[in-house]
Amino acid sequence: MPDSKKINLVEALSIGIGGMVGGGIFAVLGEAVSLAHGATAIAFLIAGLVAIFTAYSYAKLSVKYQSRGGTVTFVDNAFGHNLLSGSVNLMLWLSYLVTISLYAVAFASYAQTFFTATTPLLHHILISTAIILPAMINLVSASFVGKSETFIVALKLILLVVVVIFGSSHVDMTHFNPKNFTSPISIFVAGMIIFVAYEGFELIANAAEDIENPSKNLPQALYISVGSVIVLYILIAIITVGSVDEKALLEAKDYALAIAAKPSLGELGFVLVSITALLATFSAINATIYGNARLGYIIAIDGELPTILEYKKGDTPFMGIVLTLLLSLILANTINLDEIAIIGSAGFLLIFFIVNLSALKLYKVIGAKKSVVVFSTLSSFFALGVLLYYTYQTNLKAIIIFISFVLIAIIFEVVYGKLVRGHLFQRTY
Repeated sequence: MPDSKKINLVEALSIGIGGMVGGGIFAVLGEAVSLAHGATAIAFLIAGLVAIFTAYSYAKLSVKYQSRGGTVTFVDNAFGHNLLSGSVNLMLWLSYLVTISLYAVAFASYAQTFFTATTPLLHHILISTAIILPAMINLVSASFVGKSETFIVALKLILLVVVVIFGSSHVDMTHFNPKNFTSPISIFVAGMIIFVAYEGFELIANAAEDIENPSKNLPQALYISVGSVIVLYILIAIITVGSVDEKALLEAKDYALAIAAKPSLGELGFVLVSITALLATFSAINATIYGNARLGYIIAIDGELPTILEYKKGDTPFMGIVLTLLLSLILANTINLDEIAIIGSAGFLLIFFIVNLSALKLYKVIGAKKSVVVFSTLSSFFALGVLLYYTYQTNLKAIIIFISFVLIAIIFEVVYGKLVRGHLFQRTY
């Protein structure tokens, strides 16, 4: 008889798909259109290919090393617990703060469509509300997170499918004329900037210990979830670019998906997508605060963050939620949507490159095909390099913030290790 406490394949798929189709697609669709124009669907495909090859590394590693540590456990086993793995731990925690900020800014953009007049003050109030309310929910009732997330994941998937089905008859194929494409490098960069929309499949690896028949279900969950989301994003990109005038999309790029629903579903479609975007981004913030607070608690237990983060009220990591709340508020209210998307994508591309590198080092141990892992490693490295080079040329502020995050992770690991722990490395996974 199957263990009722175990996660089956369908539930594992919901973790991966829910993690990816959170608030990301609502936040970055307009940014992709602004860079790739008629080739937006190609940009989503390119980003998806990087994601699915990385999913191969995650599949092999998570079957071999089933641990709550997930990403960092893989790096530990490949390189030993050292400065690299310790810094990756903190970098992952910081990257989730960026995704919370991304969802909060997207929430504010869609919420503003319900106001006749908007101001910078209103924008910041909405951003802050989108973070403060989920944090309060986490502090009061953590169980609400899981219950609400299942419902909202189903709701947003249904609505996105409805937009695709009804919008298909309004697609103007002339919008996909190659003359409407930008340069190949711009298309590739667009894919890398919106890569954060694919972040989330790695959550399946974190649940590896609880998944039934992991040798079969873990790889299937990773491949199917990433593959289905690639198809969904490409279809959404086709409907968006094909049914709406590009000028209108660019004027409303922060809520592009709502605009995309108008040709087929009218004003009702615009309102429904906007409401769904609010629910989706809100629930994504809710779930990410939940996960990040617990990640901070685990890191603190391992001696890599201050012990204050170990403080809990019942089963709630109280101080982890408070710190996540405060730092997310600062980030979301000081960095614009474009910069947040770049920083988030760069952060996860860096982490995924290190995971792919770990799989390459361990390919014999984990039973992986070396050629596939080599390609996944090179593709993630190339993707990160192109994104950073483009950002250096076009958005120096974003590159400075990203590099600062990396340096903070490294310096903190060194300083905290020497001054507080008394030694650099400590973990008990």
